[in-house]
Amino acid sequence: MRASRGARWILALQIVMSVAVVVFVARALAANWSTFRSTRIVLAFHPWWLLASFGSLAVVTAFQVESWRLMLRGWKQRVGFWPGVRIWALANLGRYVPGKVWSVTGMVVLAEQAGVQRWASAASAVAVQAVGIGTAVVLVAAATPHAASPVRLAAAAVVALGTVALLAWKGALPRLGRVMGAASEWHALPAGAVVSGSGLTLLSWIVYGVAFWALGRGLGLPPTLPLADAASVFALGYILGLLALFAPGGIGVREATFLALLTPYLGSGGAIALSVASRLELTVAEAAAGAAVLVFVRRHRGGSLDATRS
Repeated sequence: MRASRGARWILALQIVMSVAVVVFVARALAANWSTFRSTRIVLAFHPWWLLASFGSLAVVTAFQVESWRLMLRGWKQRVGFWPGVRIWALANLGRYVPGKVWSVTGMVVLAEQAGVQRWASAASAVAVQAVGIGTAVVLVAAATPHAASPVRLAAAAVVALGTVALLAWKGALPRLGRVMGAASEWHALPAGAVVSGSGLTLLSWIVYGVAFWALGRGLGLPPTLPLADAASVFALGYILGLLALFAPGGIGVREATFLALLTPYLGSGGAIALSVASRLELTVAEAAAGAAVLVFVRRHRGGSLDATRS
């Protein structure tokens, strides 16, 4: 009886969270579309460039999921590629709910349902964030306009190596696990898993930059923004939005960063158009990915997942 009552409470909570995610994503879409329409710059849409931008975002997801799976395999945890896509896409939607914990919590819960041990699902969520920030710092330092000084590059190298060393250090993750109430279950990652996962994450930042750059071309903006600069601007805006605890999905912080860094290349009107269009594109892509995995990827008994067969 108690088990049945508990299952009903869990189902009710899932329904409430699903409704909340839909509401917040819809609000974000409506607000971004309204802002985009209010831009006073004349745009000339180029469908092939826009398609290339959306396609690049799909490649980003594949790289990120594979990076996460590589780190999980370092802990001898197995998640298939399509189950990983499902977990990643659904957890991403939690970023639109106020509070930064929902995306991480969603990843932990969904990974555990897919058969990953609880400590490993929580540790992997921490590792993904650390590697994402560390590799973004490297990209920004290497590609930001007029920033490729030896000091900046050396600092980026320290951040990158420090991230790898921290995750691979035998004492780091267990201590963090104790802080989070996981006792001594958390284990260090093999250095190979951290390096390979970091490499794929760095590639995902570069492809993010390609998507951002192609979006500008798709809007018909002047081709004055170099690809390398587009990648660094996007990475910097994204991680600053991620670190802004008060901003769901980094809303506002990311756009302010884009506006400040893009204006020298595109003018204020073009910078506003690209920053708002990027927010709109990411929201559409993440909402579509979440809906797609719910339709085409199904969960079987025992937590395993697979692509729906036609």
